[in-house]
Amino acid sequence: MYKIVEKKILNPTVTMMRIEAPLVAKKAEPGQFVILRVDADGERIPLTVAGYDREKGLVDIIFQIVGATTAKLNMKKEGDSIQDFVGPLGKPTQVEGLKSVCIVGGGVGCAIALPVARKLHELGCRVHSIIGFRSKELLILEEEFAAVSDKLTVMTDDGSYGRKGVVTEPLKEALEAGEVYDEIITIGPLIMMKFVVATAKPFGVKTTVSMNPIMIDGTGMCGGCRLTVGGKTKFACVDGPDFDGYEVDFDEAMERGRMYGDFEKHAYEEACNLFKKEAE
Repeated sequence: MYKIVEKKILNPTVTMMRIEAPLVAKKAEPGQFVILRVDADGERIPLTVAGYDREKGLVDIIFQIVGATTAKLNMKKEGDSIQDFVGPLGKPTQVEGLKSVCIVGGGVGCAIALPVARKLHELGCRVHSIIGFRSKELLILEEEFAAVSDKLTVMTDDGSYGRKGVVTEPLKEALEAGEVYDEIITIGPLIMMKFVVATAKPFGVKTTVSMNPIMIDGTGMCGGCRLTVGGKTKFACVDGPDFDGYEVDFDEAMERGRMYGDFEKHAYEEACNLFKKEAE
């Protein structure tokens, strides 16, 4: 069992938990993920490592409540334990040798982008972070990004905080102004990453995308995160989750992602009904 030593609500649908997992904390690197089970009867889900403290043996996870398992996980309190917490899995984000990087994060994807930005900052890299949300209410991790970024741009779709607009706007402005990046690293909704890649391509800047959003099983056995990269079939969980954005077939990945929508909605509704019965 793995103890939850801290729980923090970041916004109405996103929660941070700090888990006591010394062996995972010892080896974890930015870009990697863990597989967890809430209880003995629960499903296995992959969640990206959002931070770690090797000395204290703690690992941070940040998740959005979108389905039955994340809803069940969110019911846990500080001091409770979860059944399984296995990792780190996946290939770490490659950051060595980079001198100037633009990090582009969207929504809960910012939780994955933050440890990458932090690692780059620790290595002395110049970091320009662009983070986007639908509204101020959904904003997360602004202070944390500010602490590890030489420049931080916050965007909201409705203009309720920061600049109004989408993340590709300040990225394009910077590139047109002659800003030189060794690499752009983007993590967020598939549609956002698709347009970040499209924005960067005319300027020829290497762009890495994290396909973490499409992972399901995390071991390569289920095939749910199968995608086409450079005309070849890859699996986000074992071959990634990071890939060359220019080679990813985003349209295919988005279409596959929609296949599970109805099933997950049904499972979430069943879980919510169960919680209501337990509370009565």
